[in-house]
Amino acid sequence: MANMIEVNNLQKHFTLSDGLFGRNSRIVRAVDNITFSVKQGEVVGIVGESGSGKTTLARVILGLTKITDGSVTINGVDLTSATKKDMDKLHREVAVVFQDPASNLNPRETLESSIMRPMIIHGVQKSVARQKARDVMDMVKMDLKYLDSYPHQLSGGQLQRIAIARALALSPKVMILDEPTSALDVSVQAQILNLLLDLKAQMNLTYLIITHDLNVIKYVSDKIAVMYLGQLVEFGPTGAVSDTPAHPYTKGLMDAAPILDPEERCRAKEMLKGDPGSLVDPGEGCRFYARCQYATPECSRNDPPNTILESGHQVSCFHPLKYS
Repeated sequence: MANMIEVNNLQKHFTLSDGLFGRNSRIVRAVDNITFSVKQGEVVGIVGESGSGKTTLARVILGLTKITDGSVTINGVDLTSATKKDMDKLHREVAVVFQDPASNLNPRETLESSIMRPMIIHGVQKSVARQKARDVMDMVKMDLKYLDSYPHQLSGGQLQRIAIARALALSPKVMILDEPTSALDVSVQAQILNLLLDLKAQMNLTYLIITHDLNVIKYVSDKIAVMYLGQLVEFGPTGAVSDTPAHPYTKGLMDAAPILDPEERCRAKEMLKGDPGSLVDPGEGCRFYARCQYATPECSRNDPPNTILESGHQVSCFHPLKYS
């Protein structure tokens, strides 16, 4: 199966300047040398602590933030050399669903107008856009009577369905979802996740899901990408990464997640210690060095190698964890 998204040695750095005249500038390495690929129809979950670079990575893939170095290719289009025609094509093929749908809907517009707006912007006739709005409402299992409603008249779960419907309006191939269920009740979360899985199967969609909820990622994703301070420390199949994490940081994340199975709650956990470091001039060596109980002097001096394990996933670590 062909790759829908290819990220190669991607870097996004920001410059911070101190003082009135910009002296003593410092570099924020928000995304630093990341490489991975997503096949068509796959669901990849991106996890990591706040400040790890997940949202910046998503903004770069969406074309909202300019690339510092490296490349991002979506459905054969390289963002670094894309023409205006190429970008117009990608804007139709790549959709985004935000954490708080109410903040992204115009409170003075009906839901029908909000769903139709992306299509009108891309030159779709109003009559066609109006019919498509009804089609996507059916797809997200919303009654057509809500088309005449305003955002404040709907619940959080209903608003999220509307946000998904609007994202589907241009028949995208890729959807990027930033914390799509974090503001919802648990029962509503399950409904939205099942809806997303149904839509993926129906339309052969490719998902990138950013979330802090590891149980959500385990439920919906095919692969997990773990980020720490701007770098990709582990990437691979969900079962391998969640059940036998090879990077100490990944294991700490998995152990911090609530365990839903009562029979597994008695197993030993290794909690993460210390605070996340800084993306500003992080220095040499492994960025997790100061918090890692397995660290050696080598870890503080050199960048860890990228190793492919027998379980099928890759890890950036000098001393990957082993399981008997």
